[in-house]
Amino acid sequence: MEIRIERTKQPKKRPTDQEIGSIVFGTRFTDHMLQVDYLKGKGWHNARIVPYGPLSIDPASCCLHYGQLIFEGMKAYKTSDGSVVMFRPDQNMARMNKSCERMCIPQIDEAEMVRAIAKLVEVDEEWIPSLPATSLYIRPFIMADEAFLGVHPSDSYLLNVILSPVGAYYKEGLAPVRIYVEKNYVRAVRGGTGFAKCAGNYASALKSQVEAEKEGYSQVLWLDGLEGRYIEEVGAMNVFFVIDGTVVTPELNGSILPGITRKSVIEVLKGWNMPVEERRISIDELAQAHKDGRVGEAFGAGTAAVISPIGELKWGDTVMHISGGKIGAVSQRLYDEITGIQTCTREDRFGWVYKVK
Repeated sequence: MEIRIERTKQPKKRPTDQEIGSIVFGTRFTDHMLQVDYLKGKGWHNARIVPYGPLSIDPASCCLHYGQLIFEGMKAYKTSDGSVVMFRPDQNMARMNKSCERMCIPQIDEAEMVRAIAKLVEVDEEWIPSLPATSLYIRPFIMADEAFLGVHPSDSYLLNVILSPVGAYYKEGLAPVRIYVEKNYVRAVRGGTGFAKCAGNYASALKSQVEAEKEGYSQVLWLDGLEGRYIEEVGAMNVFFVIDGTVVTPELNGSILPGITRKSVIEVLKGWNMPVEERRISIDELAQAHKDGRVGEAFGAGTAAVISPIGELKWGDTVMHISGGKIGAVSQRLYDEITGIQTCTREDRFGWVYKVK
C-alpha cells in the first residue's frame, strides 16, 4: 500500500510525560491521522497520512443513520532504548475483519493495515510518552459514508486511524475498582453483534454506565441477555475470577468481545502452568463462592487498562468485597508480565511485539 504523507504546518503543543497522568484518557490527539477510502468496484485505495482535523461527511451518510461503523483499540510504546513497538497489532486487525464481516463492511488487508498504522505511529513518534503506565493509544475505525436513506450496506467507506497519548484508563490506576452488576438492561445476545466491536454495542450500554456512576461504581458487569444469570464482560474489559486457586473467565459464546488482552492473559497463565478455565459462570455461583470465602481475587483485562483489579461487585442487595481492597497476587503478576512484554523490559516469549522502528 503506497501511503501519501502530508505533514501538518501547525503542530500542536505536546503534553509532557508528567502531564499525561492528569489528562482524561482519550481526550488529546496527535498531529496526524491515517485515512483510506473504499469504493465498490475499486476496493481500498488512496491511503494518506494527513493533519488531524474534522471529517467532512454528507448528512445522509449511512453511518449516521444505520450505525454501520466499527472500531479497534490498540497501543504503541516507547522502550528504554528509544525503540517504538506495538502490541499484537495482527490480532487487532484480524478482529477488525471479523467485525467487518458481521457489519457487512469490506475486508481489509490485515498485514498492509499493520504497516500503514506503523507508518502513522512513526510520523507522530514524538507524541509517545515514555513514563511507566503511559502509551500511545491507537484508534482505527471504519465508517460507511455513502449518502442514502435506506436500510442496506453502503458502497463506500472511510477508514480512519487517530492517535492519543494516554496514562491510566481508570483514575484508580492499579487500585481496585468498584463494579456494578447490571440486572435490568442487556448488552448483547447470541446471534447479535456482541462479538463485534461496533459502535451500537457501546451506545446501548451508556444508560447502565450512567446509572452505575451515580452509585459510585466505575463500570458495569453484564449478564447474558437470555437468562440474566451468566457473567459475560465488563463494559471496557473482559473479566476474570480466581476461585479456589483456578482462574475462571466466561467462555466466548458470540455475545462476548474476544479481547486481545484476554487472549494474552490466558496464554500467559498457561505458560506459567496455572490452572485456567474458560466456561460459563453464573452470578449465583460467584456470589456463593464469595460467601464461602473461595474467591481470592477478580480483575478485568483490556487494551485500555491492561489489568484492572476489582475490589467490589454489587449485585442487587449483595455486595462482594474482594481481595481486601488490594490488588491480588495473580493480577499484579499478570500486569507486570504483560506490561513488561509490551515495553520490552521482559522477554517476549510469544512473539507479540511488533517493532515500528
